[in-house]
Amino acid sequence: MKVKAKDGVKVPLEYQPAAFIEQEPVEVEESLYYRRRIADGDLIVVKEPRKPVKSKE
Repeated sequence: MKVKAKDGVKVPLEYQPAAFIEQEPVEVEESLYYRRRIADGDLIVVKEPRKPVKSKE
């Protein structure tokens, strides 16, 4: 899943406490750690825009 930190917050990566998630979206695995940070409001899930489907006309 893709996440980014809310404005003004730096969230440490799960197993890399010296590396942080900031305002740029990052791909992370869906673990308890990241789900908890999302529930706390520190991380925001970034939804990918859907690609338009080409019609066969």
